[in-house]
Amino acid sequence: MKQLSKVLVVDYGSQYTQLIARRVRENGVYSEILPWTASASEFETSAPSAIILSGGPNDAGEKGAPTLNNALLRLNVPILGICYGMQLLALHFGGTLVNGKNREYGQTKLKVSDGCLLWKSVPPNTTVWMSHGNHVKTLPNGFVSVAQTAAVGIAAMANEDYKIYALQFHPEVSHTSHGMQILRNFLFEIAKLERNWNMGSFIDDTVAKCRERVKDSNVLLALSGGVDSTVVAALLHRAIGEQLHCIFVDHGLMRHGEAEEIVSMLYQCMPKLKLQLVKAQDLFLQRLVGVEDPEAKRKIIGKTFIDVFEKQALKIPNAKFLAQGTLYPDVIESSSVNGVVIKSHHNVGGLPKDMKFELIEPLRELFKDEVRAMGSEIGLPEDVIWRQPFPGPGLAVRILGEVTAHRLSILRRADNIVQQELKKSGWHRNIWQGFAVLLPLCTVGVMGDARTYDNMIALRVVDSVDAMTADWTRLPHDIIASISSRIVSEVNGVNRVVYDVSSKPPSTIEWE
Repeated sequence: MKQLSKVLVVDYGSQYTQLIARRVRENGVYSEILPWTASASEFETSAPSAIILSGGPNDAGEKGAPTLNNALLRLNVPILGICYGMQLLALHFGGTLVNGKNREYGQTKLKVSDGCLLWKSVPPNTTVWMSHGNHVKTLPNGFVSVAQTAAVGIAAMANEDYKIYALQFHPEVSHTSHGMQILRNFLFEIAKLERNWNMGSFIDDTVAKCRERVKDSNVLLALSGGVDSTVVAALLHRAIGEQLHCIFVDHGLMRHGEAEEIVSMLYQCMPKLKLQLVKAQDLFLQRLVGVEDPEAKRKIIGKTFIDVFEKQALKIPNAKFLAQGTLYPDVIESSSVNGVVIKSHHNVGGLPKDMKFELIEPLRELFKDEVRAMGSEIGLPEDVIWRQPFPGPGLAVRILGEVTAHRLSILRRADNIVQQELKKSGWHRNIWQGFAVLLPLCTVGVMGDARTYDNMIALRVVDSVDAMTADWTRLPHDIIASISSRIVSEVNGVNRVVYDVSSKPPSTIEWE
């Protein structure tokens, strides 16, 4: 089998690290992310064809700032440093930095030098996105300046002999007008990589790996009906057939009528799929009594899932593996190069350490849009592929505070109205996610000339590509008005509706 081209993106804490990896994949080259704290052996095991050093919030050289691991240079492959990555390379090879009098942030005019392969098909004067304080003052030996801005004399540098290049700006963002061309020049003109990353080859490779790992064992799959777990089911069913045993747990935290719809949909898509329906609503609610902390909710729900699976596993001989639809953003967001966890994802941080199964996660390397592309390649229906994301813990993380049967009933009815109105207006396919959140407070209202003191519902509607970043949707006011009017009129116990206008970052998509 021909060697797969691979770009290693070393993460120094930039908000754009995942975007760099996605941009590389969009060009048909496989990429993976490792934190700068990874060991020399981890970098060596990665065996990349090229390396990209990300930006970061620190100033290179300051006390406690991330450093450059010599193991990366020993790999002897082309390197591209971006922003902080450029500063690290400059310091390592003997250059010096200076703190600019004014931080350069935003779109800036860049003048490029002739003869550098980075600028092939890039006009001599172009617009780039800058975000830095420090910049390179004097070049390291063997490097030349290949671009300048009005404020920075060395906005890019290159060592052609060692194929080491560095940019003070961010080519990965859309604000850099020829950023994709610059990245393509690094990948194909300098690193000479091949476009051999595509969904068809990934599916074939993943099927073969799953088959080899599972051998004659049986696999349990937590099948929720969402696009991730459904794609996992289709992929594993292709790989191991009847050795796959799917378990759909109705934990009582689903949306209105969703459990029945999911079971019907799964049998329509995969009639020969081995599927068990387990009703465990009472068990989940019992374990969530009095629990208000969102992290505690996630971990309790994760552990309860495993408890249910272990009980079901007793009925299935030789059940050794638990399959999950974990995605790359789940893995990234549940950890950080700075050691700060944003939130534990159900597929990553909510599982007990003494779990009796080995995990098998065939989508762990993919972003959401790549999972949808896989679903399309496999032949799943459009309604499944474009199903809105739904959190593993279900409505439990859309109810702020304690989860009770009564509060679930209120949220289900409110959220059902949201879904109906989004579909009715045609906005359902235009957004990433739209849902209702039940807040843990009541407000004064007037209904039927009488005073009320009832619950508040928040509407959360966002646009996104892969959930790593998101912006609130500018939903037409008449749709918001219709949703609000219906919720207050039709859902007993609600007298106020508000609209969430925060983006990610700094907020997250889910409220918990």
